[in-house]
Amino acid sequence: MTTRGRTALTSHGTHADAFSLLDWTMLGGIALIWGSSFVFMAIGLDAFEPGVVTLARLVLGAGALALVPAARRPIDRLDRARVAALGIIWMAIPLSLIPIAQQWIDSSVAGMINGAVPITAALWATLLMRRLPPRRQLLGIAIGFIGMVGIFLPELRDSSATALGTGLIVIAVIAYGLANNMAVPLQQRYGAAPVLLRTQLVAMVVVAPIGLFELRDSSWAWDSALAMVPLGILGTGLALVLMTNLVGRVGSTRGSVAIYFVPVVAIILGVIVRDEKIHGIALVGMALILIGAWVTSRRESRERSAVSGRPDVLQPEPATGNG
Repeated sequence: MTTRGRTALTSHGTHADAFSLLDWTMLGGIALIWGSSFVFMAIGLDAFEPGVVTLARLVLGAGALALVPAARRPIDRLDRARVAALGIIWMAIPLSLIPIAQQWIDSSVAGMINGAVPITAALWATLLMRRLPPRRQLLGIAIGFIGMVGIFLPELRDSSATALGTGLIVIAVIAYGLANNMAVPLQQRYGAAPVLLRTQLVAMVVVAPIGLFELRDSSWAWDSALAMVPLGILGTGLALVLMTNLVGRVGSTRGSVAIYFVPVVAIILGVIVRDEKIHGIALVGMALILIGAWVTSRRESRERSAVSGRPDVLQPEPATGNG
């Protein structure tokens, strides 16, 4: 009997057409959840150390996914190591580095650097697939990133970022870009929930020693504890399911533009909930993000469709006897 074949390291999305209503709905859900997650994370960090926050959100996210029957579908033996690696690259590393970095870096700087995820995703896609993304996608990503800079520019002027904090965020962004590519073929083969449940369980094992060690330096506050519930179940559970499904459908480069909408939602919530003011340049930045996302979401070129056909999900291997 032959093996099914090991899943490719990355692949094109299954839908090369312009974003559908479903794609835009998933993108909007990601932006709404992650845009509000900054509020819950800040509340959590009032009482808990960064490692505790990371562990709590992983426990709650994995717990929520474990309740979904589809999440318990088996993963092929050949892909388990790759899923485990994804748990470290996508979950353990960035979820640990970002709260640590924010001890030495302003949230505005962290947010702007985090906006480079579509760029790192495109760079990884180019490296792994040995071909540049379509020019329209690159143009849309560039326009969106300029918009991100515009949103954060007023706060950047007063920033006190350090090289260490900046470097940690950059490492997290590079990891996110690679993970967005790795998640595509795994989602296409198994669906989002089975992959994410296992990646989060792996990440829990990795971060548990740090989180448990930092418990002794944390205090207890009900508001901080309650803030972990939406941060974990929605931010680390539902939003990642949506993101994994989105990149599986439209590809890592196009799907990662969802990150651009996160600060837009955060700004709007700040105005509504906390009566914060919006700078004029931030409005220009928001408009550029919308334009960049629209350009990136357009139908991929016919050349891409002709070359790839349907996504190259599998890399067949020779027969090995038993599967």
